[in-house]
Amino acid sequence: MAYVDYKTALQVDCSVQAAHDGVNRMTKALLEKDGVNWRQKLPPIPTVPVSAQTRWSVPSAQASGTAATPAWCVCSQAGMERARVLKEEGNELVKKGNHKKAVEKYTESLKLNKECATYTNRALCYLSLKQYKEAAQDCTEALKLDPKNVKALYRRAQALKELKDYKSSIADIKSLLKTEPKNTAALRLLQELNRA
Repeated sequence: MAYVDYKTALQVDCSVQAAHDGVNRMTKALLEKDGVNWRQKLPPIPTVPVSAQTRWSVPSAQASGTAATPAWCVCSQAGMERARVLKEEGNELVKKGNHKKAVEKYTESLKLNKECATYTNRALCYLSLKQYKEAAQDCTEALKLDPKNVKALYRRAQALKELKDYKSSIADIKSLLKTEPKNTAALRLLQELNRA
């Protein structure tokens, strides 16, 4: 399955933008095909051996004159694994409706690994908790990592709508619709915003 392949590739080298884009495309397709429980139908994502994973060291990269890798990529294997476990624990708490506890897990995960999906997951929790400013901030952080991330654009638009920043909310929805012109949730939100 392509989703699993992209996730595996990101374990090897988390700076591959094409793999991030692929994960986003596959997430959308699987969500449309299988609904909100799409993750349960996935085969397990294999763990890439530490020896095969690209090691990033920003200071040495700068010293050798090569381009520096984004800071969010710099993370030890143990740290990345712990971040993944914390994120999964957060996901389980979300499924149970415990958004406050999930925020704590996602926050701990983000201290170890700045990952787009963790920011968008925490933003979802903040939206549920009516902490709209925090939700918008998390989506902005996610968009720094992946500028076309559909979930980040949609959730930031939701947060901005609640903060009554309709102009910025509409701008986010229009950006999202450039990537996914038939996104029904985004089209619905745009209609709401146009009436606001």
